[in-house]
Amino acid sequence: MTATELIGSAAATFTTTSFIPQVWKVWSTRHTVDISLGMYTLFTLGVALWLAYGVLLKSWPIIIANCITLLLTGAVLVMKLKFG
Repeated sequence: MTATELIGSAAATFTTTSFIPQVWKVWSTRHTVDISLGMYTLFTLGVALWLAYGVLLKSWPIIIANCITLLLTGAVLVMKLKFG
């Protein structure tokens, strides 16, 4: 693995897993008042576009990282809509 691939893999791992604490907190507390609906909507849309970009490039690191991130951010967005 090259230094470039190592840096990219570390970046993808950190940015993707950074959403796990948010998902867990919202799921366990059902508290979403302080979460911006606009921010999560735009961010989730952006992640979906990154995923599409990865698919078009056939870049598995981009596809995998953004699939997981889309699931996590989508979960927060759905809970925001459900729990208010």
